[in-house]
Amino acid sequence: MSSPSTTAPEPLDPSGAVDLPAVQTGGGPDNATAAADTTPASATPAGHAGTSGRTAGELAGAAERQAAALLAPPAPVRLGDVVPAPERVTPDADADHLLDADTVIRVSADPAALAVGEQLAALLRPATGYPLPVTDAAAPAPAGGIALDLTGDADLGAEGYRLDVTPAGVRITAGTAAGLHHGVQTLRQLLPAAIESATPVAERWVLPGGSIVDRPRYPHRGAMLDVARHFFGVADVLRVIDHLARYKLNRLHLHLTDDQGWRIAVDSWPRLATVGGANEVGGGPGGHYTQADYRRIVAYAAARHITVIPEIDLPGHTHAALTAYGELAPDGVAPPPYAGTEVGFSYVDPASERTYDFVTDVLGELAALTPGGWLHIGGDEAFKVKGAAYTGFVERVQQIVAGLGRTVIGWHQIAPAAHADGRLLQWWGTSGDDPVTADAVRRGAKLILSPGNHAYLDMKYAPDTPIGHDWAGLIDVRRAYDWDPAAHLTDVPADAVLGVEAPLWTESVTTLAEIEFMLLPRLPAIAELGWSPRSTHDWDGFRERLAGQGVRWTAAGITFHRSPEVPWPAQPSIPTPRPGTQDRAAARSAQA
Repeated sequence: MSSPSTTAPEPLDPSGAVDLPAVQTGGGPDNATAAADTTPASATPAGHAGTSGRTAGELAGAAERQAAALLAPPAPVRLGDVVPAPERVTPDADADHLLDADTVIRVSADPAALAVGEQLAALLRPATGYPLPVTDAAAPAPAGGIALDLTGDADLGAEGYRLDVTPAGVRITAGTAAGLHHGVQTLRQLLPAAIESATPVAERWVLPGGSIVDRPRYPHRGAMLDVARHFFGVADVLRVIDHLARYKLNRLHLHLTDDQGWRIAVDSWPRLATVGGANEVGGGPGGHYTQADYRRIVAYAAARHITVIPEIDLPGHTHAALTAYGELAPDGVAPPPYAGTEVGFSYVDPASERTYDFVTDVLGELAALTPGGWLHIGGDEAFKVKGAAYTGFVERVQQIVAGLGRTVIGWHQIAPAAHADGRLLQWWGTSGDDPVTADAVRRGAKLILSPGNHAYLDMKYAPDTPIGHDWAGLIDVRRAYDWDPAAHLTDVPADAVLGVEAPLWTESVTTLAEIEFMLLPRLPAIAELGWSPRSTHDWDGFRERLAGQGVRWTAAGITFHRSPEVPWPAQPSIPTPRPGTQDRAAARSAQA
């Protein structure tokens, strides 16, 4: 059946409560939108906080803010309390900056920078209640507010940024819009946790003074969501994208097909979705994404500088496809739907030309819908396609992907096949000794690391975790954090590792709240491995910084597991509504 999510709202509403132990939920959205006031505002030259060009009102406001800063207590958040840990932090205890109702967000005169500015305003308006107009300028300066300066400078790389907080204002500079976006996520964490509230609260919106220079360790930092075992609608996927963006992850791998369900509409093979998608683990109704649904997911991710990587699992894990089109089965007979969780029994016929027509059509349509440079072809657990039949199939599919102008990704089981230019292997083993993968690296392959015993977020936290598996071991937060991607695999050089990815398989995960419970707090651990320099890696420091995220998740209405390894605040603070603001917030919500 088709997903009812075509007209689903953006993921602004918190998930409902679930019957899970050690779950903490709160009462607000993860993000919100509001119309920006684009009234022009004067600005001083870049890098200058003087009085040139400033109105009397602006000067008076600046003087008032400086006086308030001198009299007020220091910022409640320290400059280094960010997750993932920044590359370099230089605090200045005398340079805190206070946001107020007159704060303006000034951005470079570039559509990409303007989009980041509007996102920042949308993140800050609900809790502050401030108008936060966004205006562009040739050389944006803080001038008592926030400046997002898209410099085009390559020194910070494709995703790096610099953030400076002074009494005169806040500036984020970056060479790309992605860098500005990541800087905004850091700024968000430097404000009091109540900034995550959906409604205005009484709070002193102060940022700690100093500077941060930051850029990622790896270019690939991702998470995988399995929507095939259990189907999740568009709004749920967008909510997951919000979580990835918060921690500077830049890849969303969607596992779109498996034995239990086919989740993407393919015009040339329509029964894949309508028949193959009408099922899930346990025999539920399943669902699928229309192509419009899928485009919406891709666009939402792209606006947050996240690339979607779609996976069509081949040649195994294909029972749902065979149910829809029996001609693809080795015996030519369509099997009944499968609602169990065993693996390795299904496969498309590697000797049939019709199979390659199917692969060409499906991957071609998916490539046309997905602007990112990668297509994931699966390749795991095809136990009944062995030896030359398996490697021959993979090599031919790799050629199909190359013909579409894309780079192939596959689970590390495709390693024995001949190398294709740019080929990426996603390694999910549990032992660091893998000679077959090491040989593929010597032949030119690069790796994404998703070790099952560290990064698989469907593993239980502890024996009593009510959902999840334990075949790869129990994965508490420290186990998710304490490993080094650069040194994890024997005979694999550090420069062969392009990054990390945290998969969430959903055989036992059925709701958004359960997704969040399994993602958090382990997802930030994987994010820090992918982003932060190895020199910053420190469990004791990480667990303290992670504890501060719990209060933010509570305020944002995000479900999470209160791991006993993390010193969560005993009673997470709940934002206090500002007097007289509830009605205005409700009115704004009604108008949206």
